[in-house]
Amino acid sequence: MANQLGKRYRCTKCGTEALCTKAGAGAVTCCGQPMEVQQANPLPSSD
Repeated sequence: MANQLGKRYRCTKCGTEALCTKAGAGAVTCCGQPMEVQQANPLPSSD
């Protein structure tokens, strides 16, 4: 899977987070395993 520009990645083992500043081939890894892409947090309602 290619790195996605602007996405945050998180290590499930140690909790390290990384922000991708340049897209490209390959995978972001930490602790010997690929990092997971973080999902966007929903914005609070302005009602």
